[in-house]
Amino acid sequence: MNPFTEKVIAIIQSIPRGSVATYGQIARLAGSPRGARQVSRILHSMSSKYKLPWHRVVNAKGEIVIADPETAFQQQLLLESEGIEVIKNNQINLHQYQWKKIEDPHWE
Repeated sequence: MNPFTEKVIAIIQSIPRGSVATYGQIARLAGSPRGARQVSRILHSMSSKYKLPWHRVVNAKGEIVIADPETAFQQQLLLESEGIEVIKNNQINLHQYQWKKIEDPHWE
């Protein structure tokens, strides 16, 4: 497994309950500011194997962007079960719920 993938997995695993992170935020923390799509692919292909809290990852606008309606609804239910309010258009208020991870050298 390459170092970027390892970092992405570790970062996603550390998103605390009741918070969300964006694909771009995770990519930046993992050392590749333009790697949001890679984060998406890693999340899609490795969530089950590494038991990743996939539901805590949203796009830069705070939106649930999963195309499958059932899976998007499941994400909404999981977020709401952690106390995260999902507002119209499957959106989360990032000012309120975005993980405020301090970018530390450990992730680089």
